Amino acid sequence: MSKWKNALRLLPLTLLVFFMTGCGEANLTALDPKGPQAQWIYDKMLLSLFVMIFVAVFVFAIFFIILIKFRRKPGDDTYPKQVHGSTTLEIIWTAIPILLLAILAVPTITGSFMMADTEPEGDHTVHIKVTGHQFWWQFDYEDEGFTAGQDVYIPVGEKVIFELHASDVQHSFWVPALGGKIDNIPGITNHLWLEADEPGIYKGKCTELCGPEHALMDFKVIALERSEYDAWVESMQARAEDTSEVVAHQGYEVFETQGCIGCHAIGGMGSDLGPALTNFGERTVVAGYLEYNDENLEAWIRDPESLKQGNNMPAYPDLSDEDMAALIAFLKSLNVQE
Repeated sequence: MSKWKNALRLLPLTLLVFFMTGCGEANLTALDPKGPQAQWIYDKMLLSLFVMIFVAVFVFAIFFIILIKFRRKPGDDTYPKQVHGSTTLEIIWTAIPILLLAILAVPTITGSFMMADTEPEGDHTVHIKVTGHQFWWQFDYEDEGFTAGQDVYIPVGEKVIFELHASDVQHSFWVPALGGKIDNIPGITNHLWLEADEPGIYKGKCTELCGPEHALMDFKVIALERSEYDAWVESMQARAEDTSEVVAHQGYEVFETQGCIGCHAIGGMGSDLGPALTNFGERTVVAGYLEYNDENLEAWIRDPESLKQGNNMPAYPDLSDEDMAALIAFLKSLNVQE
């Protein structure tokens, strides 16, 4: 009876584990595919699961049939018929595993070629150069002539080619709802294509342990209808060519005098030592994970190390309240879309 009591004590924990398997963020799971790559991976996961279930059911069925049928009966001391060396059985238990492996291998090999095909589809195929840094992402639209940081925009229903690099240590680029992951390795160029079936915001993660704040190295893939994507590209290009509106903002003086422009690019100004801020005002998070508000922006600027250990952002603890307010207002004004 005590054994049953101990087992019942574990019941709440067991139920909690089952309950938590349903927790998670929208568009951050491979179990709800939103693109052809992710759909293929999901289908193969189900196929593997069905094969494993078949094997388990088959093996346990034979086990229990033998257990019941050949159970020793009172007074019966004879041995059941021995099957050692049976050619028929040898063929059966050799052929079945080969058949199951073929069921898994054929679609896996053909699908691997499909996912590795990064040839463009037409002249309008979007190419994006992705560079992983500790602990942020840089997205260069080289054909369009501008750079974005943290949030990458793509058109819906089109194959988008990603060229993957790393500037410091190894990272890994993964958008679970859209496809598989590929490593970003310093000195090596890898390629990946993704496609979104519908507009939305798809969350991405770095899946290679790259430092103390690896877990906070998030990004977003924002999929837009083609017309909206083209409008966004035109806005980014316009900002790259004309930054007069940016420079005229009251807070730009603080941004410039504090040396922020030496690390961050806005339009055609600045450098790429830190994330591009051209459309910073359109982001929904600060530092990749904090809620986008004035308090978190100020906390990040005054002491970034306390919020993301090991990043290269310098601290500005002595910035006056007036300058901080002007700087935050300036950053929030950096929009390219209405």
